[in-house]
Amino acid sequence: MRIDARGLRFDVTAGGPEQGEPVLLLHGFPQHSGEWDGVTPALHTAGLRTYALDQRGYSPGARPEAVEAYRLAELVADAVAVLDGLGVAAAHVVGHDWGAVVGWALAAGHPDRVRTLTAVSVPHPAAMAHAMAQDPQQKARSAYMLLFRQPGVAEKTLLALGASGLRRLLSGVGDGARVASYADPMREPGALTAALNWYRAMSRADLAATGPVAVPTSYVWSDRDVAIGRTAAEACAVHVVGEYRFVELPGVSHWIPDEAAASLAEAILARVRPAG
Repeated sequence: MRIDARGLRFDVTAGGPEQGEPVLLLHGFPQHSGEWDGVTPALHTAGLRTYALDQRGYSPGARPEAVEAYRLAELVADAVAVLDGLGVAAAHVVGHDWGAVVGWALAAGHPDRVRTLTAVSVPHPAAMAHAMAQDPQQKARSAYMLLFRQPGVAEKTLLALGASGLRRLLSGVGDGARVASYADPMREPGALTAALNWYRAMSRADLAATGPVAVPTSYVWSDRDVAIGRTAAEACAVHVVGEYRFVELPGVSHWIPDEAAASLAEAILARVRPAG
């Protein structure tokens, strides 16, 4: 389905029982709503209604040119507007990578719209901002962002030789067909630039300004994530004042929804429907 919101048109994949509790799924870079394909069957079986959103820059109808249009506040406002368009007052929110950043900020700024939060891979933005500034290992892990923030240079590097750089980046998601399912849409005119604009619009000030989260929250982190180290992951707890659970997946890479879909679905369901 398509949702018109804020002068843009967003693609949303809906599934599960129409009367089920709503779950908003927010993807990361450089993927799209298809990254939840391995997770949603278990959620549907549990009676949940899922809405997987192709976010700003990824939906072809929601691809503004200005870098400033991709600041965190705009991304959060999109999520709120899409919930409005779906007629959903409040949803369980699940976000991976950049989708986790949006989820954290959404839960902090609009707790009335978020029943529970399951953030995957990326910790609370303030924890991430602190680690990027203070932890040498996290600085090294985040060095790739320096490339991503260079207009033209990043696109050329990632798309050269049939997008071989982008394909290497995605090598952990699975077989060649799975890699292609994410890489090929990024080769469409303007698509990769729009996705990279998330990084170009990012500021540590915006990240650090994200407030504490009071809704019931799970943070799912994997110990083989090359982008997010343990310092940032464990600092996340300081920024959650509601009921909090830290779920560590050993031996799993950054690409949790693809590599460990069953374990992630289990963590989501444990958060959405805790025992007792």
